[in-house]
Amino acid sequence: MDSSIQTKPHYSIPSILALAAAIVSFFVSAGTGLLLAIVAIVCGVIGFILSLSPSVRGGVVSAFSLCLAGLGVVVAIIRAVVRL
Repeated sequence: MDSSIQTKPHYSIPSILALAAAIVSFFVSAGTGLLLAIVAIVCGVIGFILSLSPSVRGGVVSAFSLCLAGLGVVVAIIRAVVRL
């Protein structure tokens, strides 16, 4: 018997959480948006690192969420400044 059974690649949970947090960061207040964007950045980095494994997908999703999270940080800062 062959003990090296290949499993189907799956998306990593941190990459999916990063994308969700990055999207939601645009629809909440400035402080919460900044917090969610930071969470998205952390989860995106973790998801990107996990995607280096051949059995885990989500590298593109993580990279996309990192871009969205960076934009979310900028939007949150602009919202905070405009409210002052």
